[in-house]
Amino acid sequence: MATKQRPSAVGKAADYLDQRTTIGVLVKELARKVFPDHWSFMLGEIALFSFVVLIASGFFLTMFFDPSMALVRYEGEYPPSMSGQLMSAAFQSTVHMSFEVRGGLLMRQIHHWSALIFIGSIVLHMFRVFFTGAFRKPREINWIVGLTMLILALAAGFTGYSLPDDVLSGNGLRIIDGVVKAIPLIGAYLSFLIFGSEFPGDQVIPRLFTLHIFVIPGLLIALIALHLFLMVLQKHGQYPGGGRSDRNVVGYPALPVYVAKMTGNFFIIAGVLTLMGGTMAINNIWNYGPYDPAPVSAGTQPDWYILFVDGALRLMPGPGFEWVLWGYTLPMNILIPAVIVPGILFTLLFTWPFLEARVTGDHREHHVLDRPRNRPVRTATGVALFVAFLVCALAATNDLIATHFSLSIFAITWVLRILLFVGPAFAFFVTKRVCLALQRKDRELVLHGHESGRIVRFATGEYVEVHTPLDPQEVWLRTQHTSPRPLEIQPATDARGVKRKGYRSDRRWQRLSEFFYEDRVEPATPAELAAAHSHGKHDEIEARTPAGVGPGTTGPRADGEGATGPGEEPRPGSRS
Repeated sequence: MATKQRPSAVGKAADYLDQRTTIGVLVKELARKVFPDHWSFMLGEIALFSFVVLIASGFFLTMFFDPSMALVRYEGEYPPSMSGQLMSAAFQSTVHMSFEVRGGLLMRQIHHWSALIFIGSIVLHMFRVFFTGAFRKPREINWIVGLTMLILALAAGFTGYSLPDDVLSGNGLRIIDGVVKAIPLIGAYLSFLIFGSEFPGDQVIPRLFTLHIFVIPGLLIALIALHLFLMVLQKHGQYPGGGRSDRNVVGYPALPVYVAKMTGNFFIIAGVLTLMGGTMAINNIWNYGPYDPAPVSAGTQPDWYILFVDGALRLMPGPGFEWVLWGYTLPMNILIPAVIVPGILFTLLFTWPFLEARVTGDHREHHVLDRPRNRPVRTATGVALFVAFLVCALAATNDLIATHFSLSIFAITWVLRILLFVGPAFAFFVTKRVCLALQRKDRELVLHGHESGRIVRFATGEYVEVHTPLDPQEVWLRTQHTSPRPLEIQPATDARGVKRKGYRSDRRWQRLSEFFYEDRVEPATPAELAAAHSHGKHDEIEARTPAGVGPGTTGPRADGEGATGPGEEPRPGSRS
């Protein structure tokens, strides 16, 4: 007689929880969730796991850091040059943590490198989302959540960077104080709210500490949870390919494949960050000394994610940009690079999904990602913004460039000022033309195939090169997308000659849509593909082409599947 197997302790615990929470239904649903597999999706995982390392290392550092600006004398043995020196308790505790606490310097450097990688991976992740159009319906909310997390990550990095109260971080706070005071009407009040008195005061470090360890991490954790919830609730975006459509997801289930991969990635990322913290020195504050409002350190720059603000401030001319209006001084040389331009940039990024949907007229759900070449204006805009960031980052190091290469700092500054306007415009133009050229190349490959290098001679003496046809996967990849057309609007007047209300607004949107989609390359249609392979029967095939199919339309593609235009419902059997 077979004996009844008794459940294990884990099984009993799982059954206990399931009977009281019905969590088994949720676990089953999550385990069956399918995720596509692509290396670029790891950028989000790097950001997530770097944040976990940040929290763990920050918890250790909090045990030994004293967030006080009270003046004390340093009595530590290392470094010898600081023995007996007057400094704030925050600086003293940071130095003590680095030299006296076992593993303290390692944890400080792991924490700092994790912060840099965390913000860097968020930026790259957002670039991937932007270039592939992963922000389109239904992911507009997740795009806004991601941008908000980026802003909070920048705030977390800056507040943590300022806590040691050394000369470098103090100078950064001094710049922030100047930017805040430049804001009309409320600037002085905001400065007193931040610093507790006139800069530097004695309250800013405790307040930054509260923001850094409590407020900002709490908001980040909440937004990360919301971000992951929305990602699981919606279909995961996937790159175009055979068998992939807006109605399915091709990939691996969460359990056991994806969870195993994520676990391995976590240990790899944590190991790399630990290796970086143990071998790469960063932010050695004893080289700068405790903060003193009098000296300004030369040849130093903030962390990379703040470089664009520092560089923009250096590039902005001073004379002629301080305006006095009704008795108020407007320092536009500070407001424009540090407040107005970043405000315009982030406003544009927050509204981009809705702007693109408006000028496209496309309100369908999209789960298959775009190839960047198929959206030239979007891709060119992203590249132009990146070039502008690089120019500002170079401007933040203009003093180092001048000293290392024996160049005039004024000449460098003027060259970078010109590049700030010329560089992004040139990058936009070149990127757009490259994307259009790649689209034409795709069309040429679909119609004529790959060059084989084999030459054939006919009996008539004619020489031709034999082309290798594309396989169905390659054809699908190059023809599955739609090519949006500029918006069409109603005439300015009706049949009776009466001016139509709202025409001017419609016309503005149409002009913007023309900027986005006037230059385009239509993907090859089945009729064109058949004609290209008919060897002289092109006219006959064109005559048999049904209405609505051909160049300049969004009809069936070369793989035989249907496709829909913006705002249309998919036809039966389509992949859209």
